[in-house]
Amino acid sequence: MMVLVTYDVNTETAAGRKRLRKVADLCQDYGQRVQNSVFECLIDQALFRMFQNKLDAIINKETDSIRYYFLGKDWQNKVQHVGAKVSVRLDKPLIV
Repeated sequence: MMVLVTYDVNTETAAGRKRLRKVADLCQDYGQRVQNSVFECLIDQALFRMFQNKLDAIINKETDSIRYYFLGKDWQNKVQHVGAKVSVRLDKPLIV
């Protein structure tokens, strides 16, 4: 399934800036950055739960937030892109 993950981490303190780096690094491990705090993650349900638990352990629920948008299996028909930063098709082989 395709999950769009967005986050807002309060960076007014050094601890907040550290949390932001941890959240971004973890999201990078599970998906593709499409905007500064937005990641597309092509992931199955079990892996998503593990990812979600790790994010929950990082953030401060009093000051930070994470939103998950579940686009499902037919996500290609639900996403339109205009402008720079064309993304990589996560459901196709990547040839380097």
